[in-house]
Amino acid sequence: MIEPWITAWSAVIYNHLHHEPYLPDRESWDFPTTGPLSGANLALPWIVFERDRNLYLNRYSSLKIKEIKLDWPLVYLLSGGVSMRTLVPERSYPLFRRLERLLSPLMKHLAMFAVIVLEKEDT
Repeated sequence: MIEPWITAWSAVIYNHLHHEPYLPDRESWDFPTTGPLSGANLALPWIVFERDRNLYLNRYSSLKIKEIKLDWPLVYLLSGGVSMRTLVPERSYPLFRRLERLLSPLMKHLAMFAVIVLEKEDT
């Protein structure tokens, strides 16, 4: 899965520049269903797989978290995301990806997304 992730950087973006709800303090894993692209909680993947990891592992013991890789602090924003036009020429994409790779030691503070790999174990 490629999902939104909560870091210091993404919290600023999700709080101030994104239209979907960002509710990292929400106690439950549900969210209000208010309509397309509005009934959501951008923090939900982080809540389930990070904040409430032990609860997840207890509830879904056959779905092990194989990997969580944090990434994309710049490229997603510069691409315009889902609803905007790109902010940089397409040919600059490799340059920004290289910059993101250089920043990889700081991803726990800078990432906007996580690649989450789950593995089903036989029971």
